[in-house]
Amino acid sequence: MVEGLIGKKLGMSQQFDAEGNVVPVTIIQAGPCTVIQKKSPEKDGYAALQLGFVEGRGERRPKKPAAGHFKASGVPVVRRLQEVRCTAADEIKPGDQLFVDIFEVGEKVHVTGSSKGKGFAGVVKRHHFRGGGAAHGSMFHRAPGSIGASSYPSRVVKGMRMGGHMGAERTTVRNLIVVAADKENNLLVVRGAVPGAAGGYLIIRKGGFRRRGA
Repeated sequence: MVEGLIGKKLGMSQQFDAEGNVVPVTIIQAGPCTVIQKKSPEKDGYAALQLGFVEGRGERRPKKPAAGHFKASGVPVVRRLQEVRCTAADEIKPGDQLFVDIFEVGEKVHVTGSSKGKGFAGVVKRHHFRGGGAAHGSMFHRAPGSIGASSYPSRVVKGMRMGGHMGAERTTVRNLIVVAADKENNLLVVRGAVPGAAGGYLIIRKGGFRRRGA
């Protein structure tokens, strides 16, 4: 069984459920994905597929190593590659294509992407600090407060929550329910929101799989 596919976020919409409630959904272009390389436990130590996301226009000027890699697989050069886990016994070979029909309506999926970048943010926005009093003369509105003692250890300890770059991080939203899967148009509709802006790349994995660090 193949774990997942590469996708692209198209945007959000809404639907009505059987009770008439408004349900927010995200529309994802899931595939088609071409198998570029197959890895086996005997040779690589694990079973996985290297997938390439098929788009309207591929890589215009690929580097020579990349061009040779795709040529060995007999497939055109694509811009986005991703490894996904699979069962070692799967009868899949380089050049095969995978479509959105690997997902079923009602099953849960994990969606991984890059969250929206917010630039520099203070502690109130970035870490949800409460802040100080808002009255005139307070002199302490959105400041972080104390960041350490002066005598010991006389330094700011590692991991202190402070202002800094917010967003643009690898983020995974788990257990989103598949509402619809349209193979003809390569569209996957899931309930809820997924990371990133419209046009961003995503990795959609089946809910039964869990990768370390994701």
